[in-house]
Amino acid sequence: MAKAMRNKVVSHDAWVKARQALLTKEKKFTRERAKMSAAQRALPWEAVEKQYAFKGPDGLQTLADLFDGRNQLIVYHFMFAPEDAAGCPHCSWWADNFDGHMEHLNHHDVTMIAISRAPYEKLAAYRKRMGWSFKWMSSFGSDFNYDFNVSFTPEEVKKKKAFFNFRVGDPFVQDREGMSVFFKDAKGRVYRTYSAFARGIDIFNLDYNYIDVTPKGRDEAKGNQHWIRRHDEYGR
Repeated sequence: MAKAMRNKVVSHDAWVKARQALLTKEKKFTRERAKMSAAQRALPWEAVEKQYAFKGPDGLQTLADLFDGRNQLIVYHFMFAPEDAAGCPHCSWWADNFDGHMEHLNHHDVTMIAISRAPYEKLAAYRKRMGWSFKWMSSFGSDFNYDFNVSFTPEEVKKKKAFFNFRVGDPFVQDREGMSVFFKDAKGRVYRTYSAFARGIDIFNLDYNYIDVTPKGRDEAKGNQHWIRRHDEYGR
């Protein structure tokens, strides 16, 4: 049985008037969002001094190599631990959203990839299963995930005390989700310019932007993203 309607039903003229009032708020939000984006771009940069090695379809590469001839690099921190049989279903949903044609980003001097701790062979097999085309690198054996605060030691998880999302708290699991942005200058020096974690990456999920304007919204009273499955697992 369908849920009872929660919103008032009004005439066309009344609906347009209500929508115009909301439009005023939306325009204000858009202006504030532009200011926030400017503030994000204005953050100071952190020099990345450590040399990291990643394994991917082109063999071993450094972080500087991953820019692929461009100056800007976006890394999605995909939750896939070495012992996992498959990638995180929630990160898989994010990947469904950013997979596909990268030409628009590439022509704006941006390269986007994903990095996980699992060995590359696992990543490649799961990528094939999911039908994705984005570049996915393994940081297996590297400090990269730990240094960028998306992976934690078993002791940190047990003690419920780790640095995640720029504060100390319970990470819940050994690997968490996130996104980091890097810049490489003309001399090849690499800097971190931005990072976001947890709910901070919601804005990068296109599906959420559509879902948020539907009558039911996210409808997550049973728990955050309780309904998500890997895209080949719905109906099982």
